[in-house]
Amino acid sequence: MSRPSAPANPRIPPGVVAPTDYEALARERLDPAAWAYFSGGAADELTLRRNRAAWEAWSLQPRVLRQLAGGHTRVELLGRTLAHPLLLAPIAYQRLAHADGEIGSACAAAAQEAGIVLSVQASTRMEDVARAVQPEAGRGPLWLQLYLQPDRGHTLELLRRAEAAGYEAIVLTVDAPTSGARDRERRAGYRLPPGIAAVNLAGMPQPAAVASVPGGSALFDGLLHAAPTWDDVAWLRSQTALPLLLKGVLHPDDARQAAALGVAGLVVSNHGGRTLDTAVSTAWALPRIREAVGDALPLLVDGGIRRGTDVLKAIALGARAVLVGRPYIHALAVAGALGVAHVLRLLRDELEIAMALTGCATLAEVTPELLVREMPGA
Repeated sequence: MSRPSAPANPRIPPGVVAPTDYEALARERLDPAAWAYFSGGAADELTLRRNRAAWEAWSLQPRVLRQLAGGHTRVELLGRTLAHPLLLAPIAYQRLAHADGEIGSACAAAAQEAGIVLSVQASTRMEDVARAVQPEAGRGPLWLQLYLQPDRGHTLELLRRAEAAGYEAIVLTVDAPTSGARDRERRAGYRLPPGIAAVNLAGMPQPAAVASVPGGSALFDGLLHAAPTWDDVAWLRSQTALPLLLKGVLHPDDARQAAALGVAGLVVSNHGGRTLDTAVSTAWALPRIREAVGDALPLLVDGGIRRGTDVLKAIALGARAVLVGRPYIHALAVAGALGVAHVLRLLRDELEIAMALTGCATLAEVTPELLVREMPGA
């Protein structure tokens, strides 16, 4: 598998007018194995498809003749006023998509006043990404996504580096104690090419092998000995003054337990359909999580967000903000940082249009009453 280089004169391709237009172009540009990694899901990819279908299942019931002058998309999140509720989701190995990589995505987000959640498995050092965007006035939040390492000392090392580099929150992924059965990746022969690696984890050992008893399980007797628990979440929260969010919560009981531990927020996520296939869609889970924890705990959501109307629906169902994933990595593959900025601009413009056409001048006016299900059984 080869890694693409940056074009000499990056530009938006003719005819790209919607966030979804980049997908087909990215498929043409990316190596088949890289395409499988970025766009595939687990097993039969049912959850991957249902994420999208669940947003489409909601219809909007607009109000008319409302006062809209002076409206805006601003939202409060973790003590900051954001220009709009769009953040880039954590995606690993972005230099596999384009030479601009994570720095390109972060700079694009800063230019569009969007936040970014940097993957700890980034192909660029977290310090370099932070230095690239911190001077930007008006940029959105800079957060680090983290997997708990088998050794707490290594987790602390990553945490202290994030604090020193100026990251403003930690997003702990909790739904992937093991990888999903990613059939598409295996069929494509996915592997990282030379020069692409999880550079922030350099020098950190993998979980030590545990000998299994005859007839035992390599997974349960091996890797899962290092799987995180609620005790680890409580420990991590005690180690930093940074806000701690949990990413990968789908069950109301888990949301209540997280709230009881004092986390700063939750990301309702099924890992983009990449871990447990047939898991519930995030659009289905979101209102149930909101009902479980109330309004005090901010919720974010990812999975299947493709258009500004999806963002509007997410806000109506209880999210404070959304994480955009595959649309921006497709744009990165096609046009580098410029493409990422373009996708964010399109989504923000579409959100404003959707707000205006449903009679909502601000996101505070976006309520569940905007949503209906027209199709039987939807």
